[in-house]
Amino acid sequence: MSNPFDSRAASLSGPGLDYAPVAPSNTAALPDVAIALYVEAGGAVRFVSQKGATRTVTVPDYGWVLCGVRQVLATGTTAGGIHAVVVS
Repeated sequence: MSNPFDSRAASLSGPGLDYAPVAPSNTAALPDVAIALYVEAGGAVRFVSQKGATRTVTVPDYGWVLCGVRQVLATGTTAGGIHAVVVS
């Protein structure tokens, strides 16, 4: 089977190479900075952006956080089924 990603350079404009499950943590950053988050069960998502700012946003079921994310914090996060869209 041919793989269309073999000759493609990773791009911030997508598509992502994987959806990595996220376990919110107040101490551990994500293994790879996410270009976005996908949220299955809506609620609040508290995160540290790529720029280092702490933000809280309310996301609906099957919603997106379209921002570079370093860390999803446990305190303040009520959303569930969070996945990081990664390009590395």
